[in-house]
Amino acid sequence: MRFLLLLIIVLLAVMAWWPEQPVPTAEESFIGPQIQSLNKARDFEQEYLDKLDQQKEQMEKQADGG
Repeated sequence: MRFLLLLIIVLLAVMAWWPEQPVPTAEESFIGPQIQSLNKARDFEQEYLDKLDQQKEQMEKQADGG
């Protein structure tokens, strides 16, 4: 029983002093290319929505006679 208690204490001490590995970001992992594609698509979508808003404003100005 003493051996088991000593083993648990040693394992807890080793775990406390064990250096933690840095966690890679999503862009650095194996799904990086898919995330880059999604970011490009998001940027394209935002540009498209901005252009639609500009066209809508122009149409409203023309409809108001100005």
